[in-house]
Amino acid sequence: MSPPARLARVKSLLLIPVLCLSAGCSILHPQTYRSFTTPTPMQPNECLIVGFMGSWESWNSDQRPVRKLALRLQAMQLPGVHVETVENARRDLALELVRKVLDRNGDDVLDANERSSARVILYGHSFGGAAVLKFARQLKELGVPVLLTIQVDSVGRDDSIVPSNVAQAANFYQHSGLLIRGQPVIRSQDPEHTVILGNFRYDAHGQRISTADYPWPARLFARAHTRMASDPELWQDVEELILKEVGQKTAVGLGSREK
Repeated sequence: MSPPARLARVKSLLLIPVLCLSAGCSILHPQTYRSFTTPTPMQPNECLIVGFMGSWESWNSDQRPVRKLALRLQAMQLPGVHVETVENARRDLALELVRKVLDRNGDDVLDANERSSARVILYGHSFGGAAVLKFARQLKELGVPVLLTIQVDSVGRDDSIVPSNVAQAANFYQHSGLLIRGQPVIRSQDPEHTVILGNFRYDAHGQRISTADYPWPARLFARAHTRMASDPELWQDVEELILKEVGQKTAVGLGSREK
C-alpha cells in the first residue's frame, strides 16, 4: 500500500468512532447469543445470511442499513432462509451460531458432510465490511464454504483478500470522502475458487439522499460514508445479489456504480 493510501486508511480508522454517537451504540450493552432466532440445527439445504453491523452499532439498531436489510429479508419469509445481524466485534457469536446450525447430529464436531452442506451468505458495512472477510477466514479454518460475501464501504484491516472458501464476492465503495473511504479493491486469494463479481465505485453526486438517521458529527465528518449507508438504491443492489444467490430473482441494477 502506498504512503498516501496508508495515511488515508489511518485517518479512516481514527474518524470512524464519530459513528459511535449514533443511536443504538453497542459498547454498553454488547450482543449475546440469545439474540439469534435461527433454529439449530438448520435443515439440509437451508441458508443462513449474516449481516455484520458497522462501527459500534448494536445488532438491533433498526435505523442502520445492515439491520434494515435483514428486516426486509426476514419479512419476505423466504423458504429455508434465515437472517441474523451481528455486531462486528462479536464474530465469536456468529461462529458459535454457524457451528450449531450445521451440527445436525449434535456431536459438537462438524463432519465432512455437515461442512460441505453449508449455505452461508455474509454482508456488512463499514467495520462490518471488514468483519465479513475476517469471519470468512474463520469459516475457512473450519472447512466451511461461503456462497457469497458483500462488503459495503469496508473499513478496517485485512479487508482486501477474499479467502478461497468463498465462491463469489462483491465490493461497493466510495472514494469521495475526505477522511473515510472504503476499500477500493478486493482480490481473490485463489481465482480458481472465487469469482469477484465486481469492485463497484459508488457515486451519488447530485442525488438527494437523507442522512437524518445519523447524528450530526457523522453527517459532518463522514458525509460520503453516511450518504452511501443511507442510499436505498445501493442497498437494493445488495439485496438483489443476495436474492439471486438464494434463488429468488435475477440481480439487476449496478448500473449506478462504476466498475
